[in-house]
Amino acid sequence: MRVLIQRVTRSDVRIGGEVTGEIVGRIERGLTVLIGITHTDSEAESALLATKVANLRIFEDDAGKINRSLLDVGGQLLVISQFTLYADARKGRRPSFVQAALPEHAEPLVAHFVAQLRTAGIHVETGRFGAEMSVTIVNDGPLTIWLDTDELRGASSYVRTGT
Repeated sequence: MRVLIQRVTRSDVRIGGEVTGEIVGRIERGLTVLIGITHTDSEAESALLATKVANLRIFEDDAGKINRSLLDVGGQLLVISQFTLYADARKGRRPSFVQAALPEHAEPLVAHFVAQLRTAGIHVETGRFGAEMSVTIVNDGPLTIWLDTDELRGASSYVRTGT
């Protein structure tokens, strides 16, 4: 499971067009989280990432140090499912998405991720699974962080080259 986290001053998601579409999720200060699921992911990975996102200290404290979590600042979350986080563009010019889970596997895990965060007391808004969405993100910092459960568990699934 992978997430791309962006600290935001505000964010929203629309269905049906960038300008005229219906807003289905909107937050103020908090995080926009793009989430991708692969075939081997389970509720264990979902719970691991939910805990990590809720407790990641990426907000400033009174001294201006990045020392507070989403829970500490009472921030909100906008969660968007994005299978393209599993794009493989190592060969050719067209990315492959074979590592992205099929919707029947991915959708319940995204829902589990959201449920875990709501259980932690976080206000969570979402996009609509499988829909064409327009997402507005006002990145604060900017601060963007990538998390992958394979890396968090120490089971690197990629080969690092160079120094």
